Amino acid sequence: MSILQNLTEIRKNIPGNVQLVCVSKFHPESAIREAYACGERVFGESRVQELSAKQAQLMSDIQWHFIGHLQSNKIKYIVPFVSLIHGVDSFKLLKEINNQAYKAGRVVSCLLQIHIAQEETKFGFSADEIHEMLNHSEFPTLKNIEIRGLMGMATLTENKSQIRDEFRSLKHLFEELKKMSDDYKIAIEEGSTMVRIGSLIFGTREY
Repeated sequence: MSILQNLTEIRKNIPGNVQLVCVSKFHPESAIREAYACGERVFGESRVQELSAKQAQLMSDIQWHFIGHLQSNKIKYIVPFVSLIHGVDSFKLLKEINNQAYKAGRVVSCLLQIHIAQEETKFGFSADEIHEMLNHSEFPTLKNIEIRGLMGMATLTENKSQIRDEFRSLKHLFEELKKMSDDYKIAIEEGSTMVRIGSLIFGTREY
């Protein structure tokens, strides 16, 4: 199937209030151009060097999301243009994003990554760590970041019930703080307002 056909099928399952992030990492610029021609404007990359190279070559109205594990020493390269940084998994990283955003004269939007999976290889805050950070005296001083929400990556498993429980726990934590693959459908059902989809759009990645 073509990228247009893939996107048409995916859009049938995504409500209007849910943002689709097209995970374009490891895919060529031509694939991004094709998805762009289909109306997509939000793309996700996981490597700073690849993101910077594509941003320099592709259309200026693309909203670039960084979705990988971000190293502190590379923040400065994407802060001038990135629309959203997913997966901020430590207070130290958040403070450095704030510092670099201040230097760039920007306010950078971020998602806090919560560890919801049962896999140790996944990154993220625990619920206790999130509460501790939000209550820290330094947190209100971070004026050049905007927390847009929480994100989580479910366990890589065929157990749909487990995946649902993990996404549900993330929603419950989000609601408490306020007072994806085929898993994206379950994520939406459990309250997600943004889903990241790669291979279902672009096919097998080109490494």
